[in-house]
Amino acid sequence: MAPLNFRMPAIRSAAGAMAIAMIITSVVVAVVKPLLGFVALVPSAVLRGFVWELLTYALVENSPMGVIFGAIILWNIGGVLELSWGRKRFLWFSAGIVLLSGIATVLLSLVVPSIVQQAYPGGMVLTGSLWVAYGLQIGRGQTNFWGLAVTGNVLALIGVGFVFLNAAFAGISLVIPEAFGLFFTFLYIRGAQPSLLWLRFRSWQLDRDLKKRSAHLKGIDGGRRNVGGDSDKYLH
Repeated sequence: MAPLNFRMPAIRSAAGAMAIAMIITSVVVAVVKPLLGFVALVPSAVLRGFVWELLTYALVENSPMGVIFGAIILWNIGGVLELSWGRKRFLWFSAGIVLLSGIATVLLSLVVPSIVQQAYPGGMVLTGSLWVAYGLQIGRGQTNFWGLAVTGNVLALIGVGFVFLNAAFAGISLVIPEAFGLFFTFLYIRGAQPSLLWLRFRSWQLDRDLKKRSAHLKGIDGGRRNVGGDSDKYLH
């Protein structure tokens, strides 16, 4: 796998646009607080029909440091992934992880009533997933974390560590979408990509069809043939 070149993306990139959108959305929600219930992920609201929250919550952070670091990660690490993967794959990954994490959280709220009214900002779902995806893409290759040389796998573990720290200080219930995001990111990087899963499914279908078509065929050895012994001379 070709190394990922760490460079700042242009502001016109999708990652740059998402970073700006996160800043604007977070500031507007902070100023007009009632908007939080319409933009953040609230399981009960989604169940009432506010399905857009399954995507819009990814652009909301609820602290100044969260907004600043979230935008930097989006513009920086997200930009590197966009350059490496291409814009289409980058956007599909970002939207897919956010959407799946939101759906999983809403479904969990059906069996854990204590989180059904919780408002989840999803900036960490998006940026944490991009962080871990970037690290896992590098794998054993070298990168840096605030000037320290680390492997990509270690960088990914640091991203996971941030989620565990948030869980330790804020409570597990408040990091449920982030945990789902990391889970789906790991599956994606390890091969659970829609295109690969489709190819595997089609390969399984083809193998199954071939076995069905050949089920009535039987192998016949030389001693059981019902033709003359010299019939092989007509085979070329």
